[in-house]
Amino acid sequence: MSKHKIKQSHVAFVSTYLPRECGIATFTNNLAGAISALYGIDLKKNNDIDIVALTDSEKEYNYDNEVCFEIRAQNKTDYLKAAEFLNISDVEVVSVQHEFGIYGGPDGKYVLSLLENLKKPVITTLHTILVNPSEEQKRILEEICKLSTEVIVLADKGFELLSKIYGVSKSKIKKIHHGAPDVPFIDPSYYKEEFDMEGHLLLLTYGLLSPNKGLEIAIDALADVVKEFPEIIYIILGKTHPNIKKRFGEEYRFSLKNIINKKHLEKNVVFHNRFVTLDELIKYLVMTDVYITPYRSEQQISSGTLSYAVACGKAIISTPYWHARELLDKERGIIVPFDDVKATSEAIKELFRDEIKRDKIRRKAHKYGRKMIWSEVASSYVDSFKMIAGKYRSGKRKKVSVKKDISIKVQDLPEINLNHLNNLTDDTGIFQHSKYSIPNRNYGYTTDDNARAAIVALKVWDIFKDDCVLPLLVKYLSFLSDSYDPDKEIVRNELSFDRRWLKSKASEDHHGRLVWALGNLVSHPPREEISHFAIELLYNCLKKVASFSSPRAWAFSILGIIKYLNKYPGDKNARKLNDQLANKLIDLFKKNSSDDWIWGEDVVSYENARLPQALLEEGRFTGNKEMEEWGLNALKWLIDIQTNKTNGYLSVIGNKGWLKRDGEKVKFDQQPVEVLALIDACYEAYLCTGDDFFLDRVDWAFRWFLGQNALEESLYNSKTGGCKDGLLPTGVNKNEGSESLLSWLLSLLKMYEIAAL
Repeated sequence: MSKHKIKQSHVAFVSTYLPRECGIATFTNNLAGAISALYGIDLKKNNDIDIVALTDSEKEYNYDNEVCFEIRAQNKTDYLKAAEFLNISDVEVVSVQHEFGIYGGPDGKYVLSLLENLKKPVITTLHTILVNPSEEQKRILEEICKLSTEVIVLADKGFELLSKIYGVSKSKIKKIHHGAPDVPFIDPSYYKEEFDMEGHLLLLTYGLLSPNKGLEIAIDALADVVKEFPEIIYIILGKTHPNIKKRFGEEYRFSLKNIINKKHLEKNVVFHNRFVTLDELIKYLVMTDVYITPYRSEQQISSGTLSYAVACGKAIISTPYWHARELLDKERGIIVPFDDVKATSEAIKELFRDEIKRDKIRRKAHKYGRKMIWSEVASSYVDSFKMIAGKYRSGKRKKVSVKKDISIKVQDLPEINLNHLNNLTDDTGIFQHSKYSIPNRNYGYTTDDNARAAIVALKVWDIFKDDCVLPLLVKYLSFLSDSYDPDKEIVRNELSFDRRWLKSKASEDHHGRLVWALGNLVSHPPREEISHFAIELLYNCLKKVASFSSPRAWAFSILGIIKYLNKYPGDKNARKLNDQLANKLIDLFKKNSSDDWIWGEDVVSYENARLPQALLEEGRFTGNKEMEEWGLNALKWLIDIQTNKTNGYLSVIGNKGWLKRDGEKVKFDQQPVEVLALIDACYEAYLCTGDDFFLDRVDWAFRWFLGQNALEESLYNSKTGGCKDGLLPTGVNKNEGSESLLSWLLSLLKMYEIAAL
């Protein structure tokens, strides 16, 4: 072992890390500790091993000294700062632990911001390799492998998957076992007294609980086993997976308990609902007679819990997922078919009946497990670190990927500040107006604003996975539900502070904005019940949409329905309705446009860009190039008439008269809601065409909020988190109402979405 002390490679691990309760955090802690032992150093005192820890945005962890840098998983700026930190450090090799669920951004794509900007060589360990990835997941993993000097897989199957699916050269791939503790071959009775388990046969499953673990199969099998072995105890050790718990609570654990009660196994099945230390886990494993992993999916290339059980010399029963087939080959365990209760039951009884066979399997597993102990695994990693660090020292540096420099960068954007959103929201919903930054109760609430607020809360959750916004979302949804009048099948808009719906005429535009919000909620729901809620309300709201005559109501409805159809493309009625609305809209443009007036009406009024945006989204969704062409031409015309010819800034059409055909454009009042619509439309045009002109126009429009406007004054108030209500001839409107705030927040969130791509 001393050979590695000659020259230590200064390595940094990018991973989740203890005390965060996560399998990869435990893996990295064990690996770093084993490497420090090879180096002959103290992990907590020496600077040759550093940890860059991925942290949940809503949590703070009391990390040990080896953690030198924290990345807030959902904050893209942190990845760029981490790359800068590592680039100027003495680190020679960066070891990245990859799992889709631990990095921020859609499908964990923020990790690319780190890798693309690192100038140090990277070794990436892939803890999961998807067989049927989405297009984006495939692209991300391909890019990770390209940006890595070496890719480590935990099972032989990884060579085949990376080569066939992701096009990675096998010469770039190295297999290193998962790693496991070095435990002597001990009789299971050794720790049973300590756990009051003397006289019992013990069955164990360990790990984070989730429905794909198949524990219900093991419990069903146990119902037959106890007839012959009533003294058996099945211990299910581990907490519910945090991502599952976030979305579904303890639903899976409760379903298992229901099975246990139904089959009268209360005395035979025990839940130990906690995250245990390594010392505790070893004791659990040692006293176990039979270890079982009844997982329900073949596509698991790595199982740390299975690795630990093999290294501890356990008699193991498992379904034939990839890692199990490899580790339990050559009679090192028993493989049973997926979801086969009878086969599982027979395997358990066979091992409990035949102690000689059980002991033979244990010895074979323990012998094979010697190559998996942490000191051996650490030695393999250190060999890779030395080789790559040697190339780095000799000048064969990693070539940093050079991407096209676009103007939208997350580090240039203001942070998301929800203080004013919270300030304007009470138990009913979001107030319509404020006097300066103080909520004005006299004007009550509107459906328009609560629909926009619901989208804001949804997008904050979707981008940052911040559950703190969910109580706000629930308030807005409650308001929106009440806005729908089921008797008249209309959407009401104005609610007084004393919660009375005012008798103003119902507007189709309010109705359309509600459809728009509900479509967004169906598309990316934070919880299943929110999706069901949104779908039910959406179905009600769609009943009258076909009879609408307002072009903006058509446009908002199209935008919402397309979001819904992206999730449920088989809904023929929704498709038919969407086509009807889109045809009405394009017909309007065809009939009313001329060479110098590419517009569907004789006045360009409010939220104008929503009309071409709807044509563009419909065109892209259906493949209708005519829709796209009309949307692009109308949007270009709209951009041109709203460009200040002197300084090139955006100057939106004022709402004190608007722009009438053959008339002059009114300059004031300019309102933020117009800018939001333009940003959304320009980005949709970019998606349709790939033309950087439209991406530049997104940034151009966003800068309107920050002072690149007719008055050259910023509307964003960084102290309150609010946004001024618009531009007046005399200066900015100092009130900070909800429409302006929500337009600002939705614009800023769109910029974060784009910057994450």
